[in-house]
Amino acid sequence: MLLKSPKYLFVTLLVVGALMLNGCSGEEVASTTTSPESTLAAADSDTTPQATLASEVKNEAVPGMNDLPRLEGKATVVMTVNDTPITIELDGTLAPISAGNFVDLVQKGIYDGLTFHRVVRDPQPFVVQGGDPKGNGTGGYIDKTGKERTIPLEIMPKDAKEPIYGKTIKQTPQLQHKAGAVAMARSQNPNSASSQFYFALSDLAFLDGDYAVFGYVTNGMDVVNKIKQGDKIENAKVTEGAENLKNAE
Repeated sequence: MLLKSPKYLFVTLLVVGALMLNGCSGEEVASTTTSPESTLAAADSDTTPQATLASEVKNEAVPGMNDLPRLEGKATVVMTVNDTPITIELDGTLAPISAGNFVDLVQKGIYDGLTFHRVVRDPQPFVVQGGDPKGNGTGGYIDKTGKERTIPLEIMPKDAKEPIYGKTIKQTPQLQHKAGAVAMARSQNPNSASSQFYFALSDLAFLDGDYAVFGYVTNGMDVVNKIKQGDKIENAKVTEGAENLKNAE
């Protein structure tokens, strides 16, 4: 990820430390001794899997992708934190797998009782992150096979008809990191997102193309802005669009 100006150095390090968590060991998460240059070089290395268009999914270029939950259309989730609702509108048209995974986990009750393990507001509003069953930023959803379910990075570029899978993009995505965006956290592997998600606390355009936004807070952003580290998701419910979920376990 390129630095646009010196003020983004701190935030970029937070991106690596706060968003690239899912699937990492605690040791990897805690490490802050790597230089910014080497960290960014690793993120942009040629080892990133080739991009996969939705039309190519039948070839299983991203293994298991056909079997993942998908949201075909819109859905609404109401998440209660500190006794107050947060309404999230999910976009299964532009991010069918990311939104479908989230709706499926909500319906399973996976998020109920989980904490927000990381909240970053200084030196500028950044993210509120949660959804880790372990509560420490290293976990993900374990499915009925006993393995962690992971989903591919999924980004729909502007003017595109299909998302690009498995690779970060330079183009401007249709779902952008505006304040109130809801997106998937992941490790350096672009196909490692599982259950961890984050709310963007401000416009974070420098994350566009690197992380999968799949919805937006439409009501209750004032609640999000007051979340503290350790606060719990009391419950999350799908209130509209549940019928649009396909391939649920």
